[in-house]
Amino acid sequence: MHGSGNYDRGGGDRYVRLLSMTPSTTAPQGQGRGPRWRRALTRGITRNVVALGLVSLFTDVSSEMLVYVIPLFLANVLLAPAAAIGLIEGVAESTASILKLISGAVSDRIGRRRLLVGIGYGTSVAAKMLYLAATAWPVVLVGRVGDRFGKGIRTSPRDALIADSTAPEHRGVAYGFHRAMDTTGAFVGVLVAAAVIWAMEGNAIALTGDAFRVLVLLALVPGLLAVATIVVGVRDVRKPPTAAPSNAPASADLIRRIVGGTSEWRSFPRPFWLFMLANALFTLGNSSDAFLALRSQNLGLTLLALLLTIVAFNATNAAVAWPAGALSDRIGRRGLIAFAWLVYAACYAGFAVATQAVWVVPLWVAYGTYYALSEGVGKALVADLAPAQMRATAFGILNATQGLMILPASVIAGVLWSAIAPPAPFWFGSACSAAAVVLLLTTVRPGAKAP
Repeated sequence: MHGSGNYDRGGGDRYVRLLSMTPSTTAPQGQGRGPRWRRALTRGITRNVVALGLVSLFTDVSSEMLVYVIPLFLANVLLAPAAAIGLIEGVAESTASILKLISGAVSDRIGRRRLLVGIGYGTSVAAKMLYLAATAWPVVLVGRVGDRFGKGIRTSPRDALIADSTAPEHRGVAYGFHRAMDTTGAFVGVLVAAAVIWAMEGNAIALTGDAFRVLVLLALVPGLLAVATIVVGVRDVRKPPTAAPSNAPASADLIRRIVGGTSEWRSFPRPFWLFMLANALFTLGNSSDAFLALRSQNLGLTLLALLLTIVAFNATNAAVAWPAGALSDRIGRRGLIAFAWLVYAACYAGFAVATQAVWVVPLWVAYGTYYALSEGVGKALVADLAPAQMRATAFGILNATQGLMILPASVIAGVLWSAIAPPAPFWFGSACSAAAVVLLLTTVRPGAKAP
């Protein structure tokens, strides 16, 4: 556990001292200056983790300023039909899901994660510029797909680089810190969007093209800051790339270099695949958050009230994610993930039975708690279970599993909403989550970790 020698320790020590505000003098083993909770939250956080956290913070400020208003721009300004809006989201998310798997495998083969991370974030910034010229919905389709294309390229290499830069006993706090920074950016982004809409449109229901373009221009600023942070602050943790057999045919050699051979995929332990299976079952009931927004409006919320509610959701997520990751380093990850999925089941059941808007805010806050307890901790568990030389591929499998299941999940939710009633998809999601908890606790045994 301590002998690999590949962790980003030199820069990490400086960042830990900076974050914890403790002197650089060495304390006796097991002791340290400052509150115990502060040491628990900062121990093991390295330079790369801090830099990648800032990158995600800037990027989420940029993305969350637009993600909830793009459908409104399509419907209110470009007069796109609902089918076109669904097509745009479906194609965009499917593109990201496929690329997460491919980019993770390529990252493991070439051993250069920072390059792919930079390309991914840069592509997303460039794609957002297309929204400024959008006069018809196909232009938004290209921009949205380009944005998700960038996300697909960067996500798996970034998650693997966090694991490469962190000692195994500190992975939970590292991913928790990253998740907290990511969600803090989302909190700020939605808050800025709400402020712009309030200043330009008041409490109106429809979005105007002028307000949307102001948001796009503002969103480009933190996007460019994210790219600059990668250039200045992120470094690769060098590892030898995985080579393909030299006697393979040219086409087979290319495929092997991208996705690996059978022996490499068999190196993933059984608990890893069982966790993927539990994730797939859970995600089948985890439809697009658009249905939560629709249900909130169905219960009586205005657009501005909905955005402010999402601000509360992101604030909860940001506040809980970091300590949740640190807690998983102490008590284990599987139990926290199971608890998070149970919170999700209760939350979706609450959206199903709610009859008044007064319930929407506490349900979104509970939903934020689920996110905080599951996202970073789940990634830390994947890093624990995956072989070190296949770590980015493992994150690609996780992201692809979740992304590909979101498509049928959202289709099922839409059919249940239209054919039965608005509460129906939430009952379905709650049931899938409860079943996934049973599968997780009965099949994924703790203690079986990859090197």
